Amino acid sequence: MTRVQSGTIVVLLATIALNCAALAGEKTAWRLFVSDHSEPIVNVIDLLKQEKIETYATKAPARLYRSKTGRTVLAVQRGADVVTAIDSGISFDDHGDHGDIKVKAPRLLGLEIAGKQPSHVVEYGGEIAIFFDGEGRARIASERMILESKSVLRETAPGMPHHGVAVASDRYTLLSEPNVKNSDALPIGIKIVDKSGAQIGGVHSCPDLHGEATSGNVLVFSCATGLLVASMDGSAPQVKHLPYAAALPSGKTTTMLGGRGLQYFLGNYGADKVVLMEPTEAEPFRLVTLPMRRVDFSVDPVRAKFAYIFTEDGRLHRLDVIAGKLDGSLRVTEPYSMDGHWNDPRPRLAVAGDKIAVTDPARGVVSLVDAMSLTKAGEIRLGGTPFNIVAVGGSGQTHDD
Repeated sequence: MTRVQSGTIVVLLATIALNCAALAGEKTAWRLFVSDHSEPIVNVIDLLKQEKIETYATKAPARLYRSKTGRTVLAVQRGADVVTAIDSGISFDDHGDHGDIKVKAPRLLGLEIAGKQPSHVVEYGGEIAIFFDGEGRARIASERMILESKSVLRETAPGMPHHGVAVASDRYTLLSEPNVKNSDALPIGIKIVDKSGAQIGGVHSCPDLHGEATSGNVLVFSCATGLLVASMDGSAPQVKHLPYAAALPSGKTTTMLGGRGLQYFLGNYGADKVVLMEPTEAEPFRLVTLPMRRVDFSVDPVRAKFAYIFTEDGRLHRLDVIAGKLDGSLRVTEPYSMDGHWNDPRPRLAVAGDKIAVTDPARGVVSLVDAMSLTKAGEIRLGGTPFNIVAVGGSGQTHDD
């Protein structure tokens, strides 16, 4: 047996430690996925390099959704009756005290989920439900199956065509109930079905249902009369109605986002207002009046106390959701009037780390704003009419350098 001197052992351990340190590193990666308003394409931007790295052809102009993990981007093409799945190329592995980041080239997964008039996409508990208005039903898949390019896990029974929504867990699905007197009208409530399709209980009334969001373990739907607040943690979903406060002016929210890091909801409420909603608080609704009509809004997943609102005068406003007040603004684009067609190309927002990305369809660029200082941080020229946008990425450790 060969004897190793103690000094040699120290040198060996030091060498191993240095090698391990050399192998471990940190990496940050952010990508923007931007669909065009007129052309059937999705551009992919490397945000750190501020350059386009890929363009994917779709069958129709797309509305984009990102999964909660950021691994998957879904391009919903209502005009072509299909949803196309894209691997963002950025993924994270949770190691408890840290996370590892893996960065690969983005790619089309080769999976298209077909159906008549796809509309809302909702992810809850790892299940992604895509509602098809033209069929009155949803197709449901886990992100893992989508990433493996496998077909949908299950689908609900076809129903009366309507502009609806579905939220699925591993045991139950909450489905919009159509207005049987008028399929063009918004749904009248929510029903619960189990995996066999059997309905559990009656319909929970929610007139003019449009808009849903999750924040933490709370799920809400917006109605003409208030919110439906649902919990899906128990043996069966629990649903209760939260009426709008009497002090609110006439109106309703129809588009909502759920807070990250703080449990709250942010929704539109009339053309020039937004409403902060905290269903568990004694005063659950706080109205915020904007200086101009609203174009788009987004919550900040990192700086949890902030959300951002873009108004038609071309200004980006920062909302302190705790104080319930605007605390800064910046002129980013030329004005985009909200008069005209509802679907005219207007800016959309996405938060990517310390940057806020704002599409500027009229100039064919994506403008960047520093989220901390609320100052301009550059722009990326794409051409065309960049419209819908989602951001994926973050920072993590690597062990392969």
